[in-house]
Amino acid sequence: MNMPEIAGVCVSRETLLTARVDALAKPPGSLGRMEELAVRLGTIDAKALDRALLLIFAGDHGLTEDGVSSYPSAVTGLMVDTFLAGRASANAFARTVGADVRVVDAGVAADLPSHPALIAAKVRKGTRNAVRESALTVAETEDALQKGIALAQGAAREGYGILAMGEMGIGNTASAALLMHRLTGISLELCVGRGAGHDDAGLARKQAVLARAAARTPVTAPFDVLKEFGGLEIVMMAGAMLGGAAAGCVVVVDGFISTAAALAAARLSPAVTPYLVFAHRSAESGHRLMLDYLKASPLLDLDMRLGEGTGALLALPLIRAAARILTDIATLEDVLTGKIT
Repeated sequence: MNMPEIAGVCVSRETLLTARVDALAKPPGSLGRMEELAVRLGTIDAKALDRALLLIFAGDHGLTEDGVSSYPSAVTGLMVDTFLAGRASANAFARTVGADVRVVDAGVAADLPSHPALIAAKVRKGTRNAVRESALTVAETEDALQKGIALAQGAAREGYGILAMGEMGIGNTASAALLMHRLTGISLELCVGRGAGHDDAGLARKQAVLARAAARTPVTAPFDVLKEFGGLEIVMMAGAMLGGAAAGCVVVVDGFISTAAALAAARLSPAVTPYLVFAHRSAESGHRLMLDYLKASPLLDLDMRLGEGTGALLALPLIRAAARILTDIATLEDVLTGKIT
């Protein structure tokens, strides 16, 4: 399939922006990584950062048939109801940081009633069981990617400058672990974590199930890996990252599952990478290794592992503050010459 055209960031401006930040009324480097973030935002010419949208992609997984999660698939739909009622953790954080929330039905295994905050983009009711067969067909994978691209580009046309990525899907840490394994070459054992609360026996069962899934096919090309192992919420999120970057938005990546989507997006189109801001380091096993593989330095480390985009939301004030470094701080020369007005 054709990837959206993503403009290269203005790397030539990096030296100029760095010099500009160094000339501000503060010791050079005294704002630490916030200065690096300010320069990054300047190179992508980020605009409309006062308007942020959290997209929570929801989907179910056939892998749950083999016990990879400690919760039943029905919880996915129940959590969608909770998001739409405004009573989930993501809603609370979004209200705190001034972000809008929309839930995307990418592949929930239930019929969901219409709601103003629900985007009906269902490709199918959950994926197939990747232990036994491809999770998706070629057409379904392309459909999910294209829908994600279109959703992000539509949000940009509405005036959103920041797109925060969240997800909900029982079993999706299993899918993300398989994606990580095949797209990085890191051993599967290091990619598999406890997810939403496995005990030792549950973790061992999850590892065994995913080993059988991985043994079914040797694919490593990014599109093929998404087709074989991807959850619809992960595939559609990867498309949204590509679409957001193509529209010039800042794309905020949440935790383990969102980072797996970012990994897939970056393998499909490396030009997406400069537009991605990694919000936090999840407590989920494997996330640190995936971030290291991507050479990504997350803004926060709070031992969170909920998903839903909660970490991405908490990073928004830092992103907005970093952008203000370029626009709102006087230069040292202005201070010393009394030109401050």
